Amino acid sequence: MTILDKIDELRKERGWSVNNLAMEAMLTQSTLNNLYMRKTEPKISTLRAICEAFGITLAEFFSETEEKKEPACEKELQRRIAALSDAQKAALLVLLRGMKN
Repeated sequence: MTILDKIDELRKERGWSVNNLAMEAMLTQSTLNNLYMRKTEPKISTLRAICEAFGITLAEFFSETEEKKEPACEKELQRRIAALSDAQKAALLVLLRGMKN
């Protein structure tokens, strides 16, 4: 599997378009479009930004092991929750408690 294939796999797991990935990774859409059109591998800085958007490390990106993986959305949730203030976390908890299982 190529690096672009892996990026596509991770992107599709999340239901993201290329534009969504560009926004989450804070990259221009043309940067990603150029990678796909030219079938080139991204610079390490671009790949790092993509991995951060996915909520994974570069090591996790290149990991070949198929150990029990958390769903992609859970990793993203953990990353986003960690970035919240205490007040935001409390508000989120109230919201979640109000949701039905």
